[in-house]
Amino acid sequence: MGVHFDSLTDRDKNRIIEMAWEDRTPFEAIKYQFDYSESDVIQMMRQTLRKSSFLRWRKRVNQGVSSKHSKKRSLEIKRFKCSRQRIISNNTISKRY
Repeated sequence: MGVHFDSLTDRDKNRIIEMAWEDRTPFEAIKYQFDYSESDVIQMMRQTLRKSSFLRWRKRVNQGVSSKHSKKRSLEIKRFKCSRQRIISNNTISKRY
């Protein structure tokens, strides 16, 4: 039961965690780039982070960080793109302009 993250490289795991912490990166961006749903990301965060860090992250996502879901995003935020994504290799999102 559950998703196994063993096939991911450490770099990919770190990038998913980084994207999950970023306020402006919606779960849909993680789904698009890595094919992991919101519930998969939550499971990964639960397995990877310390309990206190996971609880802080969940509280942050559940309280007012509406940009984590593209349907709740402000109209001024048009795309999921981080200024640092351009330098990350194998990042298909950053190469689409």
